[in-house]
Amino acid sequence: MSLLSRDRYIAVLGASGVGLGQRRGSETQWLSSIGFIDEGFHGWAVALETLDRLLGEHTAPGAQLSVVISGHFSRFCLVPWSEQINTPDELLGFATLCLEDLYGAPSQAWSLVLSAEPAGHDRIAAALPLALLDRLRSLANGRSLRLCSVQPYLMVAFNYFDKSLPAGDFLFVVAEPVRSVLLLAREGRWSAVRSVGSSDNDVALNALIGREIQLQASSNDRPLSIYLHAPARLDALPEMEGVRICAMDEDRTGVRDSLYVMSRAVA
Repeated sequence: MSLLSRDRYIAVLGASGVGLGQRRGSETQWLSSIGFIDEGFHGWAVALETLDRLLGEHTAPGAQLSVVISGHFSRFCLVPWSEQINTPDELLGFATLCLEDLYGAPSQAWSLVLSAEPAGHDRIAAALPLALLDRLRSLANGRSLRLCSVQPYLMVAFNYFDKSLPAGDFLFVVAEPVRSVLLLAREGRWSAVRSVGSSDNDVALNALIGREIQLQASSNDRPLSIYLHAPARLDALPEMEGVRICAMDEDRTGVRDSLYVMSRAVA
């Protein structure tokens, strides 16, 4: 195995920018980021064009590439447990119906991944546009890179902070600058997931979390532990009563870039 083949890069596709870092042991050397005008959900095409430019400038053939996708380009839904489902294909089909029930009939194909849960438990489904994944694989192949993983940032962030969260009832919020995703657990089981267009300032987040608490109080009076991760709040962490802030471990690089923060959550 060549030394080049051991190189590992972390790319982040944000709502209005793309960044690239190189993983060295447990540390990430930030290479560059490039912003672009946010064109809404379909802006992922511009994001991938920008990523290809960064890959051409910084990577070497044979390296590994892991990609993090903003919640801006992802879709999520809760998939209820059903005793009638007996095969993986049936489960995937049911999850697709759940996604369509929430977002409407799709105008494009989606690739779904479901959380692994024991029998009797609801699952979380995460979906990415199939065209995005196909294009990403094409870019990696064109640069002779090994595409190791593609994950929505919600999943990456949850895995990073998982040990900090209680085993019972909690609300975990990932607040990016233009979209927040709320992940709710009750008695150690997934209960809801919501993706909401929202700013990440304190006023907007207070309103967002307050609405969710009111919604939950109408059906369940068990208290919730509330956790918030806002990767773009670099200069002033959110300050909200009753909300615990999930921030990355101390970083000494001095890099002030939310995409870099997102890259550090990758295992």
